[in-house]
Amino acid sequence: MTASTGRPVYMDHNATTPTLPGVFEAMRPYFIEEFGNASSSTHSYGRRAGEAVSEARRQVANLIGADPDEIAFTSGATESDNLAIRGVATCAPPTRGMRRGAGHVITCAIEHEAVLETAAALGNEGWTVTVLPVDRDGLVDPDDVARAITERTVLVSVMLANNEVGTIEPIAEIGAICRRRGILLHTDAVQAAGRIPVDVTRLQVDMMSITAHKMYGPKGVGALYVRKGVVVSPLFHGGGQERKVRSGTLNVPGIVGFGKASEIALSDMETESARQLKLRDRLWQRITAEIEGVTLNGHPARRLPNNLNVAFEGVESEGLLMALRDVAALSSGSACASGSQKGSYVIAALTAGGRETGRARSSIRFGFGRSNEEPHIDLVMEHLPRAVLRLRAMAPRQAGSSANR
Repeated sequence: MTASTGRPVYMDHNATTPTLPGVFEAMRPYFIEEFGNASSSTHSYGRRAGEAVSEARRQVANLIGADPDEIAFTSGATESDNLAIRGVATCAPPTRGMRRGAGHVITCAIEHEAVLETAAALGNEGWTVTVLPVDRDGLVDPDDVARAITERTVLVSVMLANNEVGTIEPIAEIGAICRRRGILLHTDAVQAAGRIPVDVTRLQVDMMSITAHKMYGPKGVGALYVRKGVVVSPLFHGGGQERKVRSGTLNVPGIVGFGKASEIALSDMETESARQLKLRDRLWQRITAEIEGVTLNGHPARRLPNNLNVAFEGVESEGLLMALRDVAALSSGSACASGSQKGSYVIAALTAGGRETGRARSSIRFGFGRSNEEPHIDLVMEHLPRAVLRLRAMAPRQAGSSANR
């Protein structure tokens, strides 16, 4: 527990991040003084709000190498994912000459639930859905994508970086395959945007979901990048805001905050990512030196700089989180699946066919951010080894132990 706040050290930045003071200050006027509706251009209140939205659109577009006209603001990543997948699916019959419900979507086993559940819903409506496996490091094989494409394939959706284990997927290679075959590619870049360089042209993606609250912006606002020429049907209808892709009164304060957060992330991404990478590696080095029976989840090198996901053999993750709750705020997986007794479906996908059957229930995610410093690593390591030993002593050791990795 930090002496200055009396609260646990926050190490769950993959779940959400605090809004930066500079972001909050940028938003403040649009709650009180500049409260106009951005869609109203007949008076100065609306015009000023509209100008603020335009500036934020430019800032968000700059973060991912897009044109401002290719950015549609949403309520967050879940809506963006649904809009991308369902929006393309709705357009598919007339644009690809297929009867309704006859299309094919490809995704992968470790996607966020917003993608997996949307794809599953299409499956219940008559679509064919292919869920590709990943290897032990969490990587999708681009050759698997190529083999899965059929003449009925409409869309491929593979995330840029995994929210639980931090593995960065080979999206540029998958994008090249999709372009050659004339298939649209969507990527959920929620964890990657603002943490690593992201460029939609280099990645060859047609749609990209991002959100503000993962990059020190406000909750309740996100965006969907839609490449020019790609047709997406809206999820709901109304006034036709956001270029008729997403109707509804714009959340001007949230959008302004999103823009400011994007600008800050882009300006210091290189230095901040390097700093967090150093913290992450220092913690992993100490864990492997001081605790036996630990396994790194995710790719050892091709991973987000702020993400460390570790399995502690013979320890239930929920018990370990409780043991450390007064020391550090951590998680065992996706914030959207918190409290699941089945363990992480992402970790389970990495170990499918392997012997580590308990790994999905014994993994902890350390998510570093701007507030973390080296003393926080020391604080965690004052308590973590003892907590692991105590929990292991309280339960029978699992058969088939694994070595440090």
